[in-house]
Formats: sequence, structure tokens, C-alpha cells
Amino acid sequence: MARFTVIGRADIPGQGNSLILMQRNDEFSIKIAGVGGELMNSRLHGSEEALATLACDLLDGCENPRVLVGGLGMGFTLAAALGALGPEAEVTVAELIPEVVDWNRGPLGAAAGYPLNDARARVHIGDVVALIRQSPGAYDAILLDVDNGPEGLTRKENDALYNTTGLRAAQTALKPDGILAFWSAGQDHAFTERLRRNGFTVEAVPVRAIRPGKGAHHVIWIAR
Repeated sequence: MARFTVIGRADIPGQGNSLILMQRNDEFSIKIAGVGGELMNSRLHGSEEALATLACDLLDGCENPRVLVGGLGMGFTLAAALGALGPEAEVTVAELIPEVVDWNRGPLGAAAGYPLNDARARVHIGDVVALIRQSPGAYDAILLDVDNGPEGLTRKENDALYNTTGLRAAQTALKPDGILAFWSAGQDHAFTERLRRNGFTVEAVPVRAIRPGKGAHHVIWIAR
């Protein structure tokens, strides 16, 4: 069997650590240097796609929808959002690490069908937390997949998306009746209650890493 080959490295800002991109034939893997296990694999993307489809399906009938995707990753959430939305949509993807954008414009882009080439896609290189805070009333939906869940693994600063201050900032950035969606590697009942305490109607939807019905169990929160 062919072995994975390292084809890219990228520093994680402020962490003293790095992402490693590897390829084996048409399969890609991203890991955090020095941390066991994969962060992402191009063969396991069902739940990332579910993050987009569960939220964007609720925008049916919305004229000129504006959607923010936090975290480009391997491009599957962006691709699924574009696939679920019409020609007048605009989807902005915020990615902190410039090299991840470069990877998706290069060989890695083939995994999700090069969604960055779609004319409806916009790229913001920077912290999605800051972008949310400076965008009042800008989005019909915000889809967040920047870490393993409500406790930051990649960057401790990502906690600012999940705490009360972050949830209130997201409320401000959403249009009336907007949708806030989160991806997580696992269930977190305390986070569900935090969303409710901050005025959201919320559903924690169990999904699988490989669709339909296979692979690891993940969770998508859909909050309105």
C-alpha cells in the first residue's frame, strides 16, 4: 500500500505548532504536528457536508442569501453550501491560515471539486471571530467548523466562538431569522443549554462522518 507523503506545512498563528498536509494517491490528510490522530481526511467528509446542507436547506426562499463559512479545511463545507444555494447566493469562507487557501487552490482542491473557483465564493484570510464582530446584520447563515467542537483544540482562541460573548456577537452578525450552525466531533449538552440561554432555538443533530450512516458519530447544532 502506498504511504502518505508530506506535501505541505503551515504554522498555526500564535500556537507554536503547525498543520501538516499529506497525500496518498487521491487521498489527503491533515494533522496537527505532534498531536496523535488526524484532524481531517478527504474520505471522511459527510458531517462537514451536513453542516452546510442542514443550514442552507433552511434558507429556501431566501433572496440573495449571504452565508459565512468559518474554516475552509478541505473545502467540503464550502462546496456543499454552494451546491445547496442558488445562483444569486454569496458564500464567504474565512480561513485563518493562508497556506490552507493555497492548498485548496492547488492539489487539495480536487477533493471537493475546487469550490474556490465558483464565482459565488469569497475568501477572507483572517480570524472568523473578528470578521463576525465587525459584520452586524450581514449574514443569513453562519456555519462554523473551526475546531473539534466547543472546546478549542487547534487554537485556544477559538473558544471565543462558543462562549456567551461569541454567541451574542454571532446573533448581531445574523439577519433576522438567521441561522447559526456548528460542527463538533462529539456531543456537548452544556453547549446546547448555553445556546438556549442566549436566546436561540436549537437542535443538536447527530450525523456520521461517512454518509449515509457510516463512520464516526459527530454533531451539528442548528440554532435559530
